[in-house]
Amino acid sequence: MKSSRRKRGVLKGFRRPQSGTIPTVRDCAIPDPSVKISSQCRITWMDYSRDSVNETEIHLARDLFRTRGAKDVHWIRVEGRADDDTIQYVGQAFNLHPLAMEDVVNDHQRCKVEDYPDHLFVVIRQPVAEREGGLGTEQICLFIGRDFLVTVHTESMSHVRDRVLLARGRVRELKADYLAYLILDYIIDSYFPVVEQLGDRLNAVDEFLEKEFDPGHRIEIRDVRSDLLLLRRTIWPQREAVAALLRDETGLISDSTKTYLRDCYDHTVQLMDVVETYRELCADLRDFYVAELGIRNNEIMKTLTVIATLFMPLSFVAGFYGMNFHFMPELTWRFGYPLAISAMIVIAVCLLAWFRKKEWIWVGW
Repeated sequence: MKSSRRKRGVLKGFRRPQSGTIPTVRDCAIPDPSVKISSQCRITWMDYSRDSVNETEIHLARDLFRTRGAKDVHWIRVEGRADDDTIQYVGQAFNLHPLAMEDVVNDHQRCKVEDYPDHLFVVIRQPVAEREGGLGTEQICLFIGRDFLVTVHTESMSHVRDRVLLARGRVRELKADYLAYLILDYIIDSYFPVVEQLGDRLNAVDEFLEKEFDPGHRIEIRDVRSDLLLLRRTIWPQREAVAALLRDETGLISDSTKTYLRDCYDHTVQLMDVVETYRELCADLRDFYVAELGIRNNEIMKTLTVIATLFMPLSFVAGFYGMNFHFMPELTWRFGYPLAISAMIVIAVCLLAWFRKKEWIWVGW
């Protein structure tokens, strides 16, 4: 049985690793000063403290190995499709673990948190609209250090960037872990409009099913169910990742930031509750659709049965007098034909009246 493209999209994020392989990452030497960053991505370096902020764009690989100020927080944003060399340069500049860098390149990772000696590696997924009109997710990687945050993503983070530039809230007063919280909070909150839109689609299908029956409703229910399965598969490990940050014992996540992370955890729990509720609503609507389809089929069969029942006695009368025997007494009677027609009409009317009394047909008949 062949499935549609939308239905296959539910499991498109799964990629089976090749059996027997050992995870390795290619090592490269410190880049030459003339090496340029790939044009497919954009690297932006932002240094900020309580009183100042400075943002520059990195064009040469050597600029990643600059001296970092002791009192500044450094935010390095890698936006776009970074190639392997660019990822290797960033990893060497901040002493990031090779296994974490390999997960950055393979962008089908599950939401997770991994701790290394001097940094935390966080993978989270953001909902995005696909070209086919369906729902998808993009991988966002965060490397949280004591004085730096490296983010690798394809979508822009202008909202968080503006908060740093305009010193909104406490972002310029706290360390890199609070900046990571702002990004996590922004990504988690981006799920709410998506979930609300799916809820509106389900409510629209519910209203239409009560008014009229359309085979397109089955496709709409299936598409919404596929999107909800994708959200559930994404939000569930995302909740575990936030919980892992709350249990962090490396000291990279301060107690004040954990207070804000609890809000992120509450939002993920709320999202899971809504997604599970909508999944149950999808199942109810699908059952309602199947029941409505069965009722319509029963009505059609009842109508055809009534028509067939009406014509059974009429066919008997017509067949009885169509035998063409020579000595049938009614063949030579002058009023035989009008009487037969009248008898057929009376039989049909009597049957319809009886069907209506039994409520086997609609009252409007």
